[in-house]
Amino acid sequence: MVSVIMGLKGSGKTKHLIELVNIAVDKDPGQVVLIEKGQKLTYDIKHGARLVDSSACGLHGNDMLRGFVAGLHAGNYDISHIFIDSLFKVSGSDSIPEAEALLTWFDEFGRLNNVNFTVTISADAADATEKIRKHF
Repeated sequence: MVSVIMGLKGSGKTKHLIELVNIAVDKDPGQVVLIEKGQKLTYDIKHGARLVDSSACGLHGNDMLRGFVAGLHAGNYDISHIFIDSLFKVSGSDSIPEAEALLTWFDEFGRLNNVNFTVTISADAADATEKIRKHF
């Protein structure tokens, strides 16, 4: 399953994401991972979540992000939820068609491997395409 939190900068997406991460740490039976660019959420999330700084891993592009997510799962089959704060920053692409393809891949990967994804996108939700909107 993929959930998208979409809104303009300053609309509270990250704050909502932090709440969801902390709830998942308390209630999900598996491991929780948060991928972000930088380490600004280090003190906001509970220590039970694994925080990954995408810039420290050299992620550039959606193909690398797919491989990174697959590698995370291959290294730990207990991951039940992956959160991504600011998809455009983490992936390095603000292309809507590429974001749609990535969300479709997350959905397929998640169903096959029993992993949930929650992703924030910094853009006006009113401009979301149908392929993105179905994940709201």
